[in-house]
Amino acid sequence: MDYKTVVGLGITVFLTVSLVMRSRRPQIPVWSIMAFTSFLTIVSGLVGLDELESVIDLDVILFLIGMFTIVGLAESSGLLAMLPSWFISMFKSRYSLIYASSLLFGLLAAVAMNDTVALMGPPIAYAISRVARIDPRAMFLLLAFSLTIGSVMTPIGNPQNVLIVGRSGMVAPFLKFVAWLSVPTLLNLMVTPYILIKYYKIKNERVESLLMPYEVLRNRRDALIAGVGIIVVIVSLVLNDLLELMGLPHVSRRGFIPFVVAAGMYMLSSNPRKSISNIDWGTIVFFITMFITMEGVWRSGILSPMLEALVPTKLEGLKNLAAVTAASVLGSQLLSNVPFARLFIKYLESLGYGSGDDITWIALAMSSTVAGNLTLLGAASNIIMLEYLESRMGTTITFLEFLKVGSLVTIANIALYLPFLALSSL
Repeated sequence: MDYKTVVGLGITVFLTVSLVMRSRRPQIPVWSIMAFTSFLTIVSGLVGLDELESVIDLDVILFLIGMFTIVGLAESSGLLAMLPSWFISMFKSRYSLIYASSLLFGLLAAVAMNDTVALMGPPIAYAISRVARIDPRAMFLLLAFSLTIGSVMTPIGNPQNVLIVGRSGMVAPFLKFVAWLSVPTLLNLMVTPYILIKYYKIKNERVESLLMPYEVLRNRRDALIAGVGIIVVIVSLVLNDLLELMGLPHVSRRGFIPFVVAAGMYMLSSNPRKSISNIDWGTIVFFITMFITMEGVWRSGILSPMLEALVPTKLEGLKNLAAVTAASVLGSQLLSNVPFARLFIKYLESLGYGSGDDITWIALAMSSTVAGNLTLLGAASNIIMLEYLESRMGTTITFLEFLKVGSLVTIANIALYLPFLALSSL
C-alpha cells in the first residue's frame, strides 16, 4: 500500500474506533472526534490548506446556520412544544401515536428535505416521549429512521437525491420516484416503528396529554416570526427544487435560502443575541470538518478496491441493483451518504451509466439514503439529532446501540425496496 492509502485507512480506523469507544466517555462530542480527523487529514497532506475552500460545502453550512436560527426561535418561543401537544391530543394510545409519528416524520422529510426535519424534529420527538412515557432513545431513533426512509421517495427529499436527479438526466423524476418508491417507503414507515416497539418492549398504554396546545406558548411574537420563517423556507425550498427539475431559473445554492430568511428575522425577534446563541455550533464544526475528512478518505483510494469489486463494469438487471445497493450501503458508512453519493455518481458515469439508466439512479438514491439507518456516521442527520440529545437532554445513543437497531431496520428497508425496484426494471 502507498502512503495515501495507509493514512486514509488509519484515519478511517481511528474514526470508527473512536465512535465505538466514546460510549465510555460520552462527554467527548462526535464533532470533536471529526475535527481531530480533519486535522490529521490536513497535516498528512491528503487535503492541502489551500484546497479547503473548494472542499468545504458552504451551501450546507449556511443551510444549517439558517435552520438552527429559525428552529431555535421556534423552540424558545414554545412553538415547537405547541405542535406536538396538538399532535399528541389526536391519539389515545402509545402504538397509534408511535405509528403516526413515523408517518409524520417521514412524509415531512419527503417534501421538506430530511435535514430540515432533523433540525425541527428533536424537540417534537422529546415532547412525544415525555407525554407518552416512552424511552426517549426509542423516539429519537424513530425520528432518525423515519425521516431517512421518508426522504427516499421524492427527488427533493434529501441532498443526494437532488444530486442524482441533477446529474442523471432523468425525465419526469417526480413521477418516477413516487411511482417506484412510494409504496415500499410507506410500508417501511410502518415496519420500522414495529421493530422499535419490539426492541424496546414498549407496551400499548393509554396516552393522555393534559396540556392545551396554546398553553405552552411562551412568546407569541417570536412564535409567529418562527412559524412564518419555517413556512417560507419550506415552500421556497420545494418551489426552488421544482423549478430546477423543470429546467427553469432557480437558486443553485439552496442553502442560502434559509440563511437569508434567518438574516431577516434577527432584528424582529425579541432577543437577537439569544437567537444566534441557539445555533448548535458543534454541529457546524462537525459538518465543516466532515467535508475535509471525507475528501481525504476518498483521495486515499481505500474505497477503490471495494467499488471495483462490487461494480467493476456497467451491469444489468438484478446484479446491477444488488451491486449498486451493496456499494452504497458500505461506502456511506465510510464517507457518510451525501459525500459518498456525490463521488459514486462520478464513478458510475466513468463506467458508462447515463441518462437511460433510470433504475440504477433510483437504486443509488434509495440505497445511499437508507444506508443512513445502519450507523451513526451513515447520515449527517443522525449527528444533528445525537448532538441535541447529548447537549440538551444529557443522554446519548451509543454507536453500538444505533448499529444493533439500525441493522435490523436497514435489512428490513432493503428487503422491501429491492423487490419493488426489481419489478419496476422488468
